[in-house]
Amino acid sequence: GVIRTALPNMDREVKEQYQVLIQAKDMGGQLGGLAGTTTVNITLTDVNDNPPRFPKSIFHLKVPETSHVGSAIGRIRAVDPDFGKNAEIEYNIVPGDGGNLFDITTDEYTQEGVIKLKKPLDFETKKAYTFKVEASNLHLDHRFHSVGPFKDTATVKINVLDMDEPPVFSKPMYTMEVYEDTPVGTIIGAVTAQDLDAGSSSVRYFMDWKNDVDSYFIVDATEGTIATNELLDRESTAQYNFSIIASKVSNPLLTSKVNVIINVLDVNEFPPEISVPYETSVCENAKPGQVIQIITAADKDLSPAGQRFSFKLSSEASNNPNFTVHDYRNNTAGIETRRNGYSRRQQELYFLPVVIEDSSYPVQSSTNTLTIRVCRCDSDGTIQSCNVEAIFLPVGLSTGALIAILLCIVILLVIVVLYVALRRQKKKDTLMTSKEDIRDNVIHYDDEGGGEEDTQAFDIGALRNPKVIEDNKIRRDIKPDTLRFTRHRPPAEDNTDIRDFINQRLQENDVDPSAPPYDSLATYAYEGNGSVAESLSSIDSLTTEADQDYDYLSDWGPRFKILADMFGEESYNPDKVT
Repeated sequence: GVIRTALPNMDREVKEQYQVLIQAKDMGGQLGGLAGTTTVNITLTDVNDNPPRFPKSIFHLKVPETSHVGSAIGRIRAVDPDFGKNAEIEYNIVPGDGGNLFDITTDEYTQEGVIKLKKPLDFETKKAYTFKVEASNLHLDHRFHSVGPFKDTATVKINVLDMDEPPVFSKPMYTMEVYEDTPVGTIIGAVTAQDLDAGSSSVRYFMDWKNDVDSYFIVDATEGTIATNELLDRESTAQYNFSIIASKVSNPLLTSKVNVIINVLDVNEFPPEISVPYETSVCENAKPGQVIQIITAADKDLSPAGQRFSFKLSSEASNNPNFTVHDYRNNTAGIETRRNGYSRRQQELYFLPVVIEDSSYPVQSSTNTLTIRVCRCDSDGTIQSCNVEAIFLPVGLSTGALIAILLCIVILLVIVVLYVALRRQKKKDTLMTSKEDIRDNVIHYDDEGGGEEDTQAFDIGALRNPKVIEDNKIRRDIKPDTLRFTRHRPPAEDNTDIRDFINQRLQENDVDPSAPPYDSLATYAYEGNGSVAESLSSIDSLTTEADQDYDYLSDWGPRFKILADMFGEESYNPDKVT
């Protein structure tokens, strides 16, 4: 069974779905044969046989003048009865009046034309725009070109709505210049902003404070003039960048901002100086007119294009017979010799004052002193030596000879120092002959006594213990007739004699420059109060008629063995004392 179309030019847009009832009979369709039926659903597929059409010829849109660039301001739509890709539409703005401010794109979901703002609008400049929009199919079917053009055109009219806008500056950015050291309060420029709305309002200006740099300038709130608020220094800051805000008096919330750049111009306030410290030298065999140094200059000021430095000798050195300055007119100069030959032995150093001037206004200059050292050179002008050795070489002294002389001087100094130290050491020797026991001090006097019988040759009263009775003085060179030894007698209350004696000796030693060293220890055989053993000397002991027991001396060790033998083993017999 073959199904064929029965009508020409069927239109899907009129009817898309068809249902056909089909019957089949056997026996060739004769009477008595059996039959069956079925339904066939037929769907017409779409072809691009319909162009897009705008439902109306004119579209009216209203757009606020404050709309942002790139925002959508309206939509228009052309109708295409086709389906799928055959219904895809492309929108374009026909070149003409006002079309350059807008753009149109296609919404792929709704097939609408979206009109977007390409440039900012201004009600005060132009209140309305008119342009044409063309809609066309993207996918054309060449079989239907005879039907007509597959596109349509409509007119779009846009009315701009007046809005309360912020002030508008006359320039997008302001650039100003000011000289450094300009007095505070000097006006260096102005910014201007206007309210372009129908009811023009006054404008107020103020700084957009961001950092401390903005404090160098102030702006007049009414006039918009910019003045210096502090002294400027180009060497510190060469450019300032800040913002100024303008607001409407009628609506302070509406503000606009503009950037201001202020370049600080240089004032010639620093003199030029020699760029680097030079170590200049001249050979002893130098010839007149020989260049010994090339010098350059530097200036802390910002040197403008074409600035030149000039070099010359100072007025007091203009007739210098030794050296001169030759200015090469390219910001460099040469130091030249004026005479034939120099002698280090006559003069080792020369000082040459050079005056350097700049070409700015006002002219600044400085005097720089070059130090020129005379050196020994070979015949080719190569420097061989500029040190002290060069002075002695003509005399015939070699380096080894100089070193030997210096060593001899050092040795002599060492000998002198050692001799002085030994002399001082001898003066500081103490008079102590035995250092095994510091208590056994022996003081020597250079006078001879009268023998054993002379007991008045030396006054030993200063060595007495305050416990000793003044009236009872016993000879120390013989054994006493009677010994009295009171071991438990309380110490004497008055120690005035010992204290006065010690203070007197202390004062004498303090003022005597020939006294023994300050760290020597002098003892006066006084053990002090409260001694357990008390004094063992017969000088310091009180005489008594009672016999004493000296056996305890043997318990004091080997140092007291002789005393133990003398007083411990043999009994005391007054008749044997001689």
